Amino acid sequence: MSHDHSDEHTEPPPDVELRVKALETLLVEKGLVDLAALDVLIDTYENQVGPRNGAQVVAKAWTDSAYRTWLLEDAAAAISSLGFAGRQGEHITVVENTPGVHNLVVCTLCSCYPWPVLGLPPIWYKSAPYRARAVADPRGVLTEFGTELPDDTQIHVWDSTAEMRYLVLPERPADTDDWSAEDLAVLVSRNAMIGTEKARLPKKARQK
Repeated sequence: MSHDHSDEHTEPPPDVELRVKALETLLVEKGLVDLAALDVLIDTYENQVGPRNGAQVVAKAWTDSAYRTWLLEDAAAAISSLGFAGRQGEHITVVENTPGVHNLVVCTLCSCYPWPVLGLPPIWYKSAPYRARAVADPRGVLTEFGTELPDDTQIHVWDSTAEMRYLVLPERPADTDDWSAEDLAVLVSRNAMIGTEKARLPKKARQK
């Protein structure tokens, strides 16, 4: 398994992108695909059904204690209340990171994943090495993602299935007490909600 799992490395290589673009152009020219409909589909998965949704859920939980309680007790209902619902989002459990516990999500059988709040799963999430090693050596996998945890931190691995998908509620970074939910959402990456990383630090986020 590759030792670099940053977001940019989950994108297809340039030659694949060119082939996809060429195929898209050909299908549009032949009238087999409506470009406007394609744009709507792409926007749906990038902006409506994607990590931005999950980040809003996390940020609201960080700033609204009542919502956080609801989210941990009935995640599907709490998430749906924000307008994020749909296929692959019917059954979701939210697990919370704490100073002594870190949660990691995997799907050992295939790639079950909460689409409404995380979009489509990254390539590495679906790979056999991740699916096997996340269970056998979770601390080693986290280290490869750059996530170093104290030796006494418990790591809980959650196996997503068609019956239940998991979303990690990361720890809120320090020195963000005066931040709005909108600003906090910037700190929440897709990987943090899978559990392979922590939420971004404020300084690092504002440099992006």
